[in-house]
Amino acid sequence: MPFFSYLLQCADDSFYAGWTTNIENRLEAHNSGKASRYTRSRLPVQLAYVAHHASQSEAMKNEAILKNKTHREKKQLMDEFYAK
Repeated sequence: MPFFSYLLQCADDSFYAGWTTNIENRLEAHNSGKASRYTRSRLPVQLAYVAHHASQSEAMKNEAILKNKTHREKKQLMDEFYAK
């Protein structure tokens, strides 16, 4: 089973970090307002970063790392993600 950690950039330029086993379904849930209170009130604009992990614990650890990054670090991660 695949595991992913991800960042979403929201309409107010904030970021939301999470993890999932199905990135497409999770993005659809965020975009339809069914995923989290945070993204319901801040409206996701784009996927800013996604990483594949071998286990749930790795995905959850990376989610925590993403949450603890500064706004500037999250923007830099997004820029690097789109530069690929």
